Amino acid sequence: MNQKELKDFLDEKVLQYNTLDFIDSDPVQIPHRFSAKEDIEIAGFLAATIAWGNRKMIINNANKMMQLMGNSPYDFVMNFSENHLENLDGFVHRTFNSEDLKFFMQSLRNIYQNHGGLEQVFAKHQTSDSMQASISNFKQTFFEIEHPTRTTKHISDPLNNSAAKRINMYLRWMIRDDKQGVDLGIWKSIPTSILSCPLDVHSGNVARKLNILTRKQNDAKALKELDTKLREMDANDPVKYDFALFGLGVFEGF
Repeated sequence: MNQKELKDFLDEKVLQYNTLDFIDSDPVQIPHRFSAKEDIEIAGFLAATIAWGNRKMIINNANKMMQLMGNSPYDFVMNFSENHLENLDGFVHRTFNSEDLKFFMQSLRNIYQNHGGLEQVFAKHQTSDSMQASISNFKQTFFEIEHPTRTTKHISDPLNNSAAKRINMYLRWMIRDDKQGVDLGIWKSIPTSILSCPLDVHSGNVARKLNILTRKQNDAKALKELDTKLREMDANDPVKYDFALFGLGVFEGF
């Protein structure tokens, strides 16, 4: 395939997968349950944090998290007491456990009380062409209060060469207004043009088969390479191609 054929092929796949049907099997459904901005962004952040492994299990456990928070994530974050935190005991998703979840509540409260909320923290360190330094700064802010050492592994740092798949996916949800009702597009202070593709085993393997990625590891260097190629195809909305790469990998076994 030449460049034009490749772009046409991927554009077609974006149209095929960036539809409401996608939500049924994807953790993006969790923030869709809410209407208030703060509820959407907190629910999305928590769902994205545990988005690895079996997708059914991710959705079940994210729903469980919302139930533990009384299905009012922002209200819970701002008003929980020690007793409320004890209600989180026993929660576990893979290596993310109730100790991690309790700290996440404390850190989110700090972010809303002292930093103006999640959008403001991410928007603050954006550059003209990337969110990766911003993600690294977000991690610093997230762990600026006393925290269990074990919990730091649950937020990736691109400056440590991580592809930060889950946070890039979360940013896609919050920033990209796709007019199809999948990505929520509630953050207006960050442009879609600087977003990065959530690079995982599926999207990475498909990208390599299509020759838009040569690096073998799924790390920050690979992400830079993939982003460069996707931006050549659509400079304003490069991460729409996540739907094509993911759909081809997961649903078509490409």
